[in-house]
Amino acid sequence: MKRFIWGLIATFGMASIGVAQVAPNEISGSVKARENKKEVELVGANVYWLGTQEGTITDVSGAFTLPLNKGTQQLVISYIGYKSDTLQVSGNEYVDITLVSEALNEVVVAGRKAGAHMSRIDPLTTTNITGEELCKAACCNLSESFETNASVDVSYSDAATGAKQIQMLGLSGNYVQMMTENVPNFRGLATPYGLGYVPGPWMGSIQVSKGTSTVINGYEALTGQINVEYKKPVNSEKFFVSMFGSSAGRAESNINGSIHLNDKWSTAILAHYSEDLMSMDENDDDFRDEPAMKQANFINRWNYNNHNGFTTQFGVKVLDENRLGGQMDFEDDVPSTELYGINIDTRRYEGFAKAGYVFDDKYTSLALVANYSYHDQGSFYGLKQYDATQKSAYANFIFQSYLGGENSKFSTGASFQADEFDEDLMLNYTDLNTLQNFTRNEVVPGVFFQYTFSIPEKLTLIAGIRSDFHNKYGTLITPRLHMKYNLNENWVMRASAGKGYRSPNVLAENSFLLASSRVLNISGDIDQEEAWNYGANITRYFNVNGRELTINAEYYRTDFMNQLVVDADQSVNAVYFYNLDGKSYANNFQVEAKYEIIRGLDMVAAWRINDVKTTINGELVDRPLRSKYKGLLNFSYATPLKKWQFDFTTQFNGKGRIPSTVANPVEYQRPDSFDPYQIMNGQVTKFFRSWSVYIGAENLANFTQSNPIIGGDDPFGEYFDSSLIWGPVMGRKIYFGLRFSIDRE
Repeated sequence: MKRFIWGLIATFGMASIGVAQVAPNEISGSVKARENKKEVELVGANVYWLGTQEGTITDVSGAFTLPLNKGTQQLVISYIGYKSDTLQVSGNEYVDITLVSEALNEVVVAGRKAGAHMSRIDPLTTTNITGEELCKAACCNLSESFETNASVDVSYSDAATGAKQIQMLGLSGNYVQMMTENVPNFRGLATPYGLGYVPGPWMGSIQVSKGTSTVINGYEALTGQINVEYKKPVNSEKFFVSMFGSSAGRAESNINGSIHLNDKWSTAILAHYSEDLMSMDENDDDFRDEPAMKQANFINRWNYNNHNGFTTQFGVKVLDENRLGGQMDFEDDVPSTELYGINIDTRRYEGFAKAGYVFDDKYTSLALVANYSYHDQGSFYGLKQYDATQKSAYANFIFQSYLGGENSKFSTGASFQADEFDEDLMLNYTDLNTLQNFTRNEVVPGVFFQYTFSIPEKLTLIAGIRSDFHNKYGTLITPRLHMKYNLNENWVMRASAGKGYRSPNVLAENSFLLASSRVLNISGDIDQEEAWNYGANITRYFNVNGRELTINAEYYRTDFMNQLVVDADQSVNAVYFYNLDGKSYANNFQVEAKYEIIRGLDMVAAWRINDVKTTINGELVDRPLRSKYKGLLNFSYATPLKKWQFDFTTQFNGKGRIPSTVANPVEYQRPDSFDPYQIMNGQVTKFFRSWSVYIGAENLANFTQSNPIIGGDDPFGEYFDSSLIWGPVMGRKIYFGLRFSIDRE
């Protein structure tokens, strides 16, 4: 019966697709300005229907697509420093708009394609990271996509396995809902390494939202949401190839291709292969600084649009990855009692599909989104062996329409999430008596309703509630509220409040802790995590010398009702997992400014303060291994006609607390805190007609955490620990690469 249910879910998943793709009756076009008698694209220009909150912003090519509006045919285009334009449009058409300066007859702009920008229309605090921004750094995968972003931190989880984690609002990435094209993904077993499963050249854009998201996508977004949009057949390059190599021995290649079979059908293939050709040990501790990794990754996707209201997408993803870590001389794929080795062998398969239909009134639509994944991991860490599988199925049915008028809309529907975990942990592979099995099944159907009210060009209010019926934790009620208010065209205020839940996957999400001699003590009554999140931000747009200066200030607070506490303070020989008994909260304040200093030179400056405390072992203390503050300064300069581009980013990281090691022998002790440190990255890119080459360096100052592994000279002893990581484990890395594309007209 179980196999039948899973098979039915998988089949169901292969026949559905998303709301975001269902707009066949639409208007599209481009927004430009004139520079030195040459037209250049305006990125981030506002395009909306007069008297409504229905709108969008232009992308990195100055292009936009917008569903037709039943109530008006007047389209408004605006951009700070330029005169707004209003067009009379009708039916499906393509329009070209060229804005003129408010002060001059000709617009004088640098013509840069903005890498990251915040929508003035979106009620949520969402930053859109475009493909242009991703090309400012190495960006081999999703984990390297946030080097120029002030809101998301990425760091290693330990010094041995290569696992990476993100942090948002001062908390770990477990509390951020990871999405791929609006489908919850990379949960459970994929958490430690999932950031490496998305190659950079596959990504069209990334949306980073802070605070609780809307209720449509589930109850799991406690502190934010990161959504990755892959390149799509309808608008991606006809052919794309990239090559990459680094001084650390990493080599990778990517090949993408898309074909328009006819005016209704299109398909694309995205293929990736990467391999570490050598191992590094720069700190001379006899352990690989990073595991040697091989990864093959593949997507085939299809798109159908009948241009009469119906559209669908479907496809498959396949991943094969092997990580080999541990001592430098270890080269086997089986555990050894003589050399400490780490091997993580992963197979992951996904089937995804979406389908949607837009009715004739343009405001009413139906959509079905579904995904099925199978994740299999075989691994060992020294003498410990951990083998696990996870089957996950997701479906979301959404109906959208309006109540009385176009400024009063609602979305409602039902969702289904199922996860099946089967985990085997053997503490000593030579002794079958140490085998432990952890099996867990979660089935969560749910329903939701969301109401959106708007006063054109002034106020947008989104109120939503969902009820989910968890087979283990009972009924979960999730209320969420978002508000955006325009004081005027240059002042925008946003606020949000909402609740979130999360089922902790103790072993799957913390498997990197097995690369240590610490004993994992897991409480038998681990409950679901539950938190409230509140936040507000204000954005001010200034016209300075004909260019836009954007300043954004924000504050968020997360209050936990219950939390999984990972306690490495109680003992140097163990890690304890138990439910929160006391307070736990995170306060996060950030201010960020963006400005084009001179023609072609963009600057981003940001400063963030983190106040994150948790009750650990009965005492309210700072969360360990987190910086108290972070600063970021990014400069990007492109020469006229963009023949060359120069990018430089420096990150300032504040001090933080380290779990005490005073109970260790003196040679294995570490300080109880770490000092502030700075990381600098730079890149130079040369552009040609159809291709580009680049060379760059990460960690220019060659800063590394000293002695990151404790007890590396005796890895099978009782003091071995690779988990107390707060800074880089690798020094300066030089990289180079090339990109070639045949773009679609």
